[in-house]
Amino acid sequence: MNKSKAETKSKEDLKKLSVSLDINNSDLASLVGPMDTNIAQIETFLNVDISRRGSVFTVAGPLEAARKGVQAISDLAKAAQNKAGDLGTEDIQLYFVGSKTSLEEEITEEPTPELRTRRKGLTGRTPMQRAYIRNIMSHDISFGIGPAGTGKTYLAVAAAVDAFEKGEVERIVLTRPAVEAGEKLGFLPGDLSQKVDPYLRPLYDALFDLLGTEKTQRLLERQNIEIAPLAYMRGRTLNSSFVILDEAQNTTPEQMKMFLTRIGFGSRAVITGDSSQIDLPRGQRSGLMDAANILRDVRGISITYFTAADVVRHPLVARIVEAYDRAQKNGEKRD
Repeated sequence: MNKSKAETKSKEDLKKLSVSLDINNSDLASLVGPMDTNIAQIETFLNVDISRRGSVFTVAGPLEAARKGVQAISDLAKAAQNKAGDLGTEDIQLYFVGSKTSLEEEITEEPTPELRTRRKGLTGRTPMQRAYIRNIMSHDISFGIGPAGTGKTYLAVAAAVDAFEKGEVERIVLTRPAVEAGEKLGFLPGDLSQKVDPYLRPLYDALFDLLGTEKTQRLLERQNIEIAPLAYMRGRTLNSSFVILDEAQNTTPEQMKMFLTRIGFGSRAVITGDSSQIDLPRGQRSGLMDAANILRDVRGISITYFTAADVVRHPLVARIVEAYDRAQKNGEKRD
């Protein structure tokens, strides 16, 4: 009896809302995507069911989700009509990233300068990303802390490329700790450079995208760009440099202090990391979280915290991050 009532109530909670579009067949095909893949993206993101007959769409789900689905279809239909090419999966995902307005209320938007890289119009896609860029450009030391897919490393490398292209720094130094992510890689073949390259590959990928492969290789040969494991930083003073420490959650407090005290005149530093992906031995404190706590009130240092709302990858990435956060909080409560 109780189960029947619950099922009835669940069905009553579901609403069906329809929207009829004034759209030609070409733009309609662009909106729905090949084999309705764009519609499937909307369904996945809002957890609704969408059906259509021609240009009439029906969205079924909880009332608020159904309303958002109708609004999304209307907005994306306009985008399809105004876009030169077809709408792709990335366009759908970016629409929903941009539609998360909760952070808009928390952050007073200021003009965010466009970063000078090979990619035009690079300014950040979410309010927090734009705040992060502004913090990097106005502070000598900046921290970016948050889950995967929020653009922490990519935007930091973009800011470094921008500063180098403008002549504000003479070189870019990228570093990260060589800590195995929960697996043993064994004795890798090759010289020292070849052994550490796998750990630094994400930094290379960002540089190739922002500068181009040939220019990146040329700057690496001239040592205008240096990529090295964190252990190489000890004893150095980095002047006129833009320094990025990636995967900083895997530093010890001692390593973090060592890195921060390498910063010389005319230099800027960005430290990025994800507190939920610490690969240090059990019981070892993370230098990233330790530094964020110790330095939070120090002038000249900014700390930007990202959330799942800033994830600009596949919509499921944001849901995965949120699910793990909930599981962690529930585990802490049980403890």
